[in-house]
Amino acid sequence: MIRNVLSHVGGIGLYGVLSIGLFFAVFCGALLWALLQRRSLMAAMGRLPLDDGEPQDPRQEGSRHE
Repeated sequence: MIRNVLSHVGGIGLYGVLSIGLFFAVFCGALLWALLQRRSLMAAMGRLPLDDGEPQDPRQEGSRHE
């Protein structure tokens, strides 16, 4: 039944092409954003899940034992 309903709607094929095009554009934009970021920003973002909220001196990274 759904196939019959969709086949009678004019221009329905255009939605498939537009959705794939939109997906491809967003995917390429996210990929370019990720590739063009600085390594220092990516390293800082990578440490965020393990950050306990205390400021640290990067020169003394290995000296703190808990």
